[in-house]
Amino acid sequence: MKLRDDNYYIDRVLGGDRSAFTGLVAKHKNMVFSIVLRITQNREDAEEVAQDVFLKAFGSLGSFERKSKFSTWLFRIAYNAAISKTRRKKVEFVGLNDRIITNYTEDEIQAQSGQLDQQERKMLIDTALKKLPEEDNLLITLFYKAENSVEEISSIMGLSESNVKVRLYRVRKKLYGELSEIMKYQMAV
Repeated sequence: MKLRDDNYYIDRVLGGDRSAFTGLVAKHKNMVFSIVLRITQNREDAEEVAQDVFLKAFGSLGSFERKSKFSTWLFRIAYNAAISKTRRKKVEFVGLNDRIITNYTEDEIQAQSGQLDQQERKMLIDTALKKLPEEDNLLITLFYKAENSVEEISSIMGLSESNVKVRLYRVRKKLYGELSEIMKYQMAV
C-alpha cells in the first residue's frame, strides 16, 4: 500500500472517516515505537505507551493546528508519554563516563571503521548507542534515523534549538569516544 501525505489522512479523519487514521499509524508506528522504546528501555512498556500515543493523537487530532509537521506533533506526544511512563516506574540508567568526551575526530573513527564491513559497523554503532543515556540515544535517533531538523527536535523534546545543537555535539563526541574504545578493545583481542 502506498502511503499518502499526512494531511490527506488528517483531512479524511476530521471529515468523519475514522478508518483513515490507520494510514497515519502505518506511516509513523515504527518511529513512535522506536522513540518510546529508547526511553522506556522495555519492550512491553514501549508497546503499551505507543498504543496510548496513537489513541491520544486520535482523540486530539482536532486540536492539531498544523503549525508543524504531523510527525513532529506525534513524536512530541510519544516523547512526553514515554517520559511520564519512566517517571512512574522510576527507571534509572547509567550514562557514559564523561572521560569519553575527548577530542576524537570523525576522521579517526572513519579510518578505523573503514576496516570493517557494513554489518560489523552496524553492530558496533548499535553497541555504542546502547551505552548512551536514553535521552542522548533518542536525540541521535531523531536527528539521524528520523531525519528531524534541530527545530523539530526542539519542539519534540521541549528544548531550545541551541540546547539541541550543543547536546547533539556532545552526544556525537560521546558516541565517537565509545566507538573508539570498543574498536581499541576489539583490535586488542
